[in-house]
Amino acid sequence: MSFSQLLRWQWEGYPRYHRSRFNLLLHIFVVPLFLAGNVALVAGLFLAAWPSVAAGALAMGASVALQGRGHRQERMPSEPFTSPLNAVGRIFVEQWVNFPRFVLSGGWLQAWREAGAA
Repeated sequence: MSFSQLLRWQWEGYPRYHRSRFNLLLHIFVVPLFLAGNVALVAGLFLAAWPSVAAGALAMGASVALQGRGHRQERMPSEPFTSPLNAVGRIFVEQWVNFPRFVLSGGWLQAWREAGAA
């Protein structure tokens, strides 16, 4: 699957897999944790700041683990990863593109309101 296909595929299904208030609330806090961790890891690599690399990797790992827990609360389970490369691609696309897009487009707030009405 190309990057553009992955982006489109993930975005089209995004609202289906993000409906539980627990998962939505978790994502609003832990996606920024992943992003900060990713920046710290990359900056740490460039600066040879190994504590930053370690802290960044830890933040990213914790964020992914917590999001996995949130997704287990959903009525519609996420599609399973098909390979390690598929997992990495989907995780990075969700964190850097589709979740911010979901928030900025109003999708997160709409899902939050619909979850409260259910």
